[in-house]
Amino acid sequence: MPVTPFQFLAALTLAAVNMVAAANSPPTWPVSPSRLAFDTPYGKLQVATSEYVYESRLQIDGADITPEVRGILNITYAFSLPKAQVALVSVSTGNNICPVAYRWVTLKQSGYTVSSEFGSCSEQIQVSAKGRVFTMRTPNSQKPDKIDIYTYDGKTIKRRIAAQP
Repeated sequence: MPVTPFQFLAALTLAAVNMVAAANSPPTWPVSPSRLAFDTPYGKLQVATSEYVYESRLQIDGADITPEVRGILNITYAFSLPKAQVALVSVSTGNNICPVAYRWVTLKQSGYTVSSEFGSCSEQIQVSAKGRVFTMRTPNSQKPDKIDIYTYDGKTIKRRIAAQP
């Protein structure tokens, strides 16, 4: 069946519109995994849920951690290192302006450490690990064409801003 010039032009226009839309659409952010417990050789990191929505607590082996981490909690990512286990925990306290923050929790034979809160108030994250450095990428809350990149080396969280890929 022959294609009329009108059909050809319509198909060409539709293809061009789709290419422009794809080029201008933001990157697709994966849905973050969610778990309430993470068993490690150094103890069980877990979310102790509460009947009050924002009152869940982060615990190790049934004891609240210090500093206290409280809110709607999820263990979003977990990594194994030769002598440690590291988990990224999302924390929501009901703040509509900044719905979510993050903390790294590192468990070792000698105990655990908890990072300070960080993040750009977005649930959209991409997390990766390279050696002992963990990276979280998230949309910048102030500039939609930028992303925030947070790196954590087990001690310090650093932030830099980059252009959207």
